[in-house]
Amino acid sequence: MRGYFGIGAEEISKPMNVGALMRTANAFGASFFFTINAHAKVRELNRSDTSRTLESVPYYAWDTLEEMRLPRGCQLVGVELTDDAVELPSFRHPQAAAYVLGRERGSLSPALLSACHHVVKIPTKFCINVSLAGALVMYDRALSMGGFAARPVMPGGPALQMSERLRFKS
Repeated sequence: MRGYFGIGAEEISKPMNVGALMRTANAFGASFFFTINAHAKVRELNRSDTSRTLESVPYYAWDTLEEMRLPRGCQLVGVELTDDAVELPSFRHPQAAAYVLGRERGSLSPALLSACHHVVKIPTKFCINVSLAGALVMYDRALSMGGFAARPVMPGGPALQMSERLRFKS
């Protein structure tokens, strides 16, 4: 897969959510992780991040949106349940992206939404947990950009090549 991505959250307050999001970001190969104006108790995130993400993925803790510095060419993608957001399954991910989610029991700030190049929404009936939303966005990115085989018409995985079928029959 070409390109890179980072993921983070604005005004997040629950260490377990941050830790779970960081662990999932590490599993999906994120290039960096960030927070904007995170609650002070988020520093306890190492208790829920069993993959030790901080040892292999840079973490940027910005106090304000104005402090945020993304790499040149990196497009900011807000994840928010708004009427004008693009539904995630219809979204073409930028090659270089930073995905930002909102806090628990809240939304992205108007200032952050206006700074986003794109805003996407997960097609759900209501808001879901921030770490789960991040996982779905990263999974969709991997699925749409990862060069996987096309889904088959019939249930199951991709059809085996003739040489593979013969090998399994022996």
